[in-house]
Amino acid sequence: MLDLLVIGAGLSGMMAAYAAARDGLRVRVIAKGLGSMHWSAGGVDLLGYLPGEEDAVVTPLTALDALPAGHPYRIPGQEGVTEALALFQEIMGQSGLAYTGAPSADSNLSLPSPVGAARPVYLAPAGQRGGDLDDDAPILVMGFQGMRDFYPELIAENLTRLGHPARADFLPLDMITNLRDRNTIQLALALDEPERAKRLGQALKVRVRSGERIGLPAILGLDEHPRTLEILAAESGAPVFEIPTLPPSAPGVRLHKALRATLLDAGVRVEAGMEAMGFEREGKRIRWVETETAARPLKHRASHFLLATGGILGGGIDSDHTGKAWEVVFGLPLTTPQARSQWFRPEFLDPRGQPVFRGGVPVNNEWQPVDGDGQVVYENVWAAGNVLAHTDPILERSLEGVAIATGVAAGQAIVQRAGGHA
Repeated sequence: MLDLLVIGAGLSGMMAAYAAARDGLRVRVIAKGLGSMHWSAGGVDLLGYLPGEEDAVVTPLTALDALPAGHPYRIPGQEGVTEALALFQEIMGQSGLAYTGAPSADSNLSLPSPVGAARPVYLAPAGQRGGDLDDDAPILVMGFQGMRDFYPELIAENLTRLGHPARADFLPLDMITNLRDRNTIQLALALDEPERAKRLGQALKVRVRSGERIGLPAILGLDEHPRTLEILAAESGAPVFEIPTLPPSAPGVRLHKALRATLLDAGVRVEAGMEAMGFEREGKRIRWVETETAARPLKHRASHFLLATGGILGGGIDSDHTGKAWEVVFGLPLTTPQARSQWFRPEFLDPRGQPVFRGGVPVNNEWQPVDGDGQVVYENVWAAGNVLAHTDPILERSLEGVAIATGVAAGQAIVQRAGGHA
């Protein structure tokens, strides 16, 4: 029997699985889909904005203490969050996808968004690091004629309005492919081929001006991303960096593939297409979770279970037209308002966010879900990531940070409990 079954294959579930497997637990990950990484920009947002504040956070680690009581960051604190991020960086470095932050260790980077806004990012993949807007070098935003979901002129215009000199230019799409209908992942795969990357780099050299750095859509290789970056920089003679596109996201897919390979090396299987549809309990312990198959439900037995299914936007929490909201696997208690009239504030863009997005599963300091009286619901169930209560990760720009910090901390808590039962 498994020591730990992780339900959810997003960043929190994978980090929890790794933290547990690293310390010797037998772990498996099951999930309905492949998590949100395929849609993310690929960076790590730790804390971009405090709830109710309009100014961006400059030093996120020191700002964690200003978060309201109950926020998931308050449990591990600065030390625990720092350790979790260091583990993430170690994993990614070993995978060949280095993640780095600002020169000042506790500062956010400022990087271009898909529309040319400045987005606060704590850790950026190497391919995006060159877009740091604190660098005064002008930017050439290079697009491709006919490419979907990337708008160089809009990006350059908005960057210029923000005081960052930028201009837009275009190359023909056949620099990458002769096929007209290709998404970003397919284009990234095409640029894994060294000859195509070399040809693109030579074309960039003709267009770039002295002193400029080149911002390209995030399609610079998928499985051979570091090599593609190296070829483009060498051939163009200029610094090259990626600007995130609309989904699907090549940087997000790279991140997911690297984590999945890391888990496989650690002996952890990640099985998608397995939606949890039922469970059996004995007293205050879960015995098994079952998933649907073509023949009959498949039972997954484990000593411990970790819920990492995401919040109301990720499918871990569902709702109906009456305003009722529920956690979809174990029916755990939620802090989400149970009346639609309490879900939203009068102003759509209220800087405090919307109450429905701050709702989730409340946990104790050991990451175990609790009821309204603070009592543990199930003795062998833990929760991590964006299913947790008292955080709005999209508003706070803390999505990946919360996932990594809580995933690692929950995995470590399960290891301690498993050792205690041994």
